[in-house]
Amino acid sequence: MNIRRLRYFVKIIDLGSLTGAAEVLHIAQPALSQQLSTLEEEFKQRLVIRTKQGVTPTAAGLVLYRHAQTILRQLDQACSDVSSAGENLSGSVSIGLAPGTAASALALPLLKAVRASHPDIVLYINENFGTTLSELIMNGRMDMAVLYGFNTVPGLEYMPLQSEQMYLVSPDKDRGVASDGQPEDISLSEIYELDLLLPRSYNVVRKLVDAAFMRAQRTPRVVAEIESMSTLSAAVLAGVGSTILPGSTAYALAASGNVSMRRIVHPVIEASLALCLSSHLPLSAPAQAVKMIVLELVSRYSEVSDRSAMETSASD
Repeated sequence: MNIRRLRYFVKIIDLGSLTGAAEVLHIAQPALSQQLSTLEEEFKQRLVIRTKQGVTPTAAGLVLYRHAQTILRQLDQACSDVSSAGENLSGSVSIGLAPGTAASALALPLLKAVRASHPDIVLYINENFGTTLSELIMNGRMDMAVLYGFNTVPGLEYMPLQSEQMYLVSPDKDRGVASDGQPEDISLSEIYELDLLLPRSYNVVRKLVDAAFMRAQRTPRVVAEIESMSTLSAAVLAGVGSTILPGSTAYALAASGNVSMRRIVHPVIEASLALCLSSHLPLSAPAQAVKMIVLELVSRYSEVSDRSAMETSASD
């Protein structure tokens, strides 16, 4: 199989057009069409459906498209690793950070650390939902992601990083601060009747909240579903309702406005942060370096959190 032919095929599917792909690839359209026909002959399968609007992949074409992306990505990584052997690490590394989680707090420290240690690495940061990030890693289009949850998905592996307790964040009228300045505790039963602002049901944080309420045979009183942290913050500050967030995000929101936060107990709700990786695609040398920096940053954050927890316990 010709690698160049695979690159042509991927570009055709990406653009959905033979004409558009020919222009981008700087090749005559009849020649590109011939390359596609040769590929279909090699596989003895029809790979695309041609219409006046463009081309769409068949079921077989989609399978080849996914494999071709993986093959080409591995080839590019091999070329990069060989070229950079004995030199400074260089190349592109992609990492996903789930918004509204402790992962999002890693963005700026990660950028600074990578620039300081490996200035020739171009870091691509994608802040998106965990399900989207997982799919990108599975398809070989992203190196790694920091997100909540440990879903059992073929093709993916999860490296545990840390666990965070969940907090109720409310408008100022529900202050809830102890005399030592630390957040007070609140039981789940005290939240039953509160107006809550939560993400949609596919969000990991929402799933944890729903599961806790379900065990108590109750349903959270959700008055709005909000994914944007900026909108969520504004809504809580405006007194529209309260929200439930992991500790790192709750502290960040509490520090940015006149809101209160309380640690949820009876039961305690915890969110587990993990590094998601492909279980079958090896990381490039630059990606391995970025992975080590991520683990170091999370370790530092965990140490600070542990000290804070110990101080809080001692003051109690």
